[in-house]
Amino acid sequence: MGAAEFDLLASLPAIAPEVGLTIMAIVVLFLDVFLPAHQRRNLAYVTFVGLALLAVTPLLPAWGPPEGGALYWGGMVRHDVLSQLFKVMILLAGAFTALMSIDVRGVGRRGEFYLIIIVATLGACLLSASADLIMLFLALETLSIPLYILAAFDRRDVRSSESGMKYFLFGAFASAFLLFGLSLLYGFTGQTNLYLLAEYLGSEAFAASPIPALVALMLVIVGFGFKISAVPFHFWTPDVYEGAPTPVTAFVSVASKAASFAVLLRFLVAVFPESLVLGDQSLQQFWVQLMAALAVITMTVGNVVALAQRNIKRLLAYSSIAQAGYALIGIAALQAQTEIGQAQAVASVGFYLFMYTFTNLLAFTVIILFSEATGSETIAHLAGLNRRSPWLALAMTIALLSLAGIPPTAGFFGKFFLFNAAVQADLTWLAVVGVLNAIVGLYYYLVVVKVMYVDHSPDEDKPIPMSLPYRWVLGVMAAVVIVLGTFGAQVVFDWAARSASGLFL
Repeated sequence: MGAAEFDLLASLPAIAPEVGLTIMAIVVLFLDVFLPAHQRRNLAYVTFVGLALLAVTPLLPAWGPPEGGALYWGGMVRHDVLSQLFKVMILLAGAFTALMSIDVRGVGRRGEFYLIIIVATLGACLLSASADLIMLFLALETLSIPLYILAAFDRRDVRSSESGMKYFLFGAFASAFLLFGLSLLYGFTGQTNLYLLAEYLGSEAFAASPIPALVALMLVIVGFGFKISAVPFHFWTPDVYEGAPTPVTAFVSVASKAASFAVLLRFLVAVFPESLVLGDQSLQQFWVQLMAALAVITMTVGNVVALAQRNIKRLLAYSSIAQAGYALIGIAALQAQTEIGQAQAVASVGFYLFMYTFTNLLAFTVIILFSEATGSETIAHLAGLNRRSPWLALAMTIALLSLAGIPPTAGFFGKFFLFNAAVQADLTWLAVVGVLNAIVGLYYYLVVVKVMYVDHSPDEDKPIPMSLPYRWVLGVMAAVVIVLGTFGAQVVFDWAARSASGLFL
């Protein structure tokens, strides 16, 4: 573990995106006050350009992480390839969310919407780099509280208010569990740094009585389970996805999930490493088995319940639950006995969430355009979409095939890398369960494709308008999903694999 750095200039690159986000929030706030009503649409462009440029900063050689990573700002933040990967992911998600909100009624021209998106992105970036219990919880709440507000943002819609209230109540309940678990860890060890906790948990006192550490671990997993929509902590997901404004649903489904998986990876590996033995078993074996069980339950429930959905946003909500189950396979695969196997496990999770970010944003962009034009989010009303807007139908098909894991889309390699990591970690049975679940998922994705291309609608002669920003979003997203499913897959996978070097100390 690298010593915490206190030199200001050396520490700035570790939080360069966060500093930029803070400046952006102030800029958007002032623009919202002084821009006339007919120019408010430009707020989306400002937010998009700002976040997209900030997504480049972690990739600059001068601001890149040191070899193996290091702790900065008194050990509160870790600057490594893992945080770099997830910050890029989150910033791009925020950028495209802003652009796809530009013509949404009740959202697109309200400056406070973009301000809250920026603050939520700031919290997600800090969460992905948190190396201290205090920073972890502060970052989590900086992410969560804006999301509660965004879910209830459309005050004209009763469903939006309901979703915001449910999200807040479930979130507060889960945060209480998480905070209790974190406070227990601090009380047991007197430490808040993630990389120092394991040293104290490995003492003879805990080896003789592992129950307190196990209780803390379970409480923390409850808190993280809520954020990633793992079963049985998923109850908020379908109602929030359906009721929240569609751009908010898109942002919650990718940015919040990515940041939560980043900190879950870091927390489990740093606080409960393989070397930590309590009783006659490594504590890593305990949480690996727990993650495997959660993966099976989450995949199965998400896919099976999705079969009965009639609303496209609720279908994608249960799809999101299932996708979290697939990603948990990669976390369970961290039990691999070799460094290569562990690197593959980390890389599979990183790649999967990277491709899922673009895939889900692509799907929700289509839903925004369709629902704004028709006022409907029902799957049956997608009938004849191919004849109303061939490009929209094609974009939605690419997104659904990627979620299903069909080549040449990014989802194919996403699932392949996860299942391969499970096999390398001697969890072949878990990979088999994942394949069976993917087959179930393929059915309900193809049902939507069938509705768009085969079913007929009386409105087939009414084209769906698409402004230039949405054409750019759809084109870029679809291209990325295809590139990640072909020759670009290995590049991102190798980048994600390098993040393991800073994760295992």
